[in-house]
Amino acid sequence: MVYKRPLKCLKIVMANLVTVFVVMGIIVSGFRIGADGLNMNYYLFSCPFVESVVKDIVNRALEDDPSLAAPLLRMHFHDCFIQGCDGSILIDSTKGNKAEKDSPANLSLRGYEIIDDIKEELERQCPGVVSCADILALAARDAVFFARGPVYDIPKGRKDGTRSKIEDTINLPSPNFNASDLIKMFGQHGFSAQEMVALSGAHTIGVARCSSFKNRLTKVDPNLNSEFAKTLSRTCSDGDNAEQPFDETRNDFDNLYFDALVSSNGVLTSDQTLFTSPKTRNFVNSYAQNQALFFLDFQQAMIKMTLLDIKEGSKGQVRDNCRRIN
Repeated sequence: MVYKRPLKCLKIVMANLVTVFVVMGIIVSGFRIGADGLNMNYYLFSCPFVESVVKDIVNRALEDDPSLAAPLLRMHFHDCFIQGCDGSILIDSTKGNKAEKDSPANLSLRGYEIIDDIKEELERQCPGVVSCADILALAARDAVFFARGPVYDIPKGRKDGTRSKIEDTINLPSPNFNASDLIKMFGQHGFSAQEMVALSGAHTIGVARCSSFKNRLTKVDPNLNSEFAKTLSRTCSDGDNAEQPFDETRNDFDNLYFDALVSSNGVLTSDQTLFTSPKTRNFVNSYAQNQALFFLDFQQAMIKMTLLDIKEGSKGQVRDNCRRIN
């Protein structure tokens, strides 16, 4: 008990150092982070308690339902891969527009009410200041830490986008992708194959629905462990919406997802291909053997992802309500 507090402090210090090094690298690579753009202390004077508000509300929600950590993280990922990290995933459909969240790829996402609660509290404390895009990025980060994953800091100051179209979700990775498909799609966003594998490790928490992997069972996938195939078949006997955890610890952020891939127990085609393909197998083996390495690479890749195609200044807005454009 005596050593818990120093260990926690050390973990946070190391996370801050990782963030500094990653952000410095991103600046060198051409991203602009400064006084007129993203900044670690963006809300220091305009809304100083933003991070504590986000963390408190996320923690309360996850204490009631730990399974919400995964959809919050996935929501952030699905937001960033479509038009950048601009909160477009949060917008509701209207009569004249079907939004991203109603795409089949996003129907399993949950936790929108958590973002609503955070926004409501921040609007009470500092109206018109904190963007929904920043709220989602911070909530995803805090969900990872709640699930016993790595802690990391991110620059703030994203603005909210003004577009959310269901047709744009075609740019999300498919559960049927092979390693080459994944490398190509992630590469279009500036990620290396190793960063793609690290980000795929987000599947260490959460579940997949039968509809996303049942195709592997009709003609048995040769890369699927035969006993695990029986497990997936039993899951699917309850219908397309039946849920299968990605690994044995669905609510714990660890490296067991990679252990599952090494054992040919990957749930999705896009999971197992990471081990099957010689292009990515070594990364899977490394993360399966070394959780600390996975955590470090995941931190770095996540910080990079939070900077995808961000809106700054007049290119975006701060929504009054995360579910609709001002």
